[in-house]
Amino acid sequence: TEDIGIEDSLSYEEIPVQILDRQVRKLRTKEVASAKVLWRNQFVEEATWEAEEDMKKRYPHLFESREISDQGTNYILSTLSFISLHVEIVLLVGCLS
Repeated sequence: TEDIGIEDSLSYEEIPVQILDRQVRKLRTKEVASAKVLWRNQFVEEATWEAEEDMKKRYPHLFESREISDQGTNYILSTLSFISLHVEIVLLVGCLS
């Protein structure tokens, strides 16, 4: 267990631990990105959806590893697409021969 600092107003600041998920909702004129945030001393079931832009400004460190992970995922997907296309071409050339 960790100590929780109580303010004079008998409140405390929640500290985000991890971004669990992300979603983009389309409104009439714009898209709004939200992040599902796991807070310290809370269960996963109590995670809340927060405005992604606000969370990135206040807690940029939570997004750094996710961006690296997303880049790695994009690289893998593009590599798999290239391999798949290459296999299709080889099979097509084989059928034409």
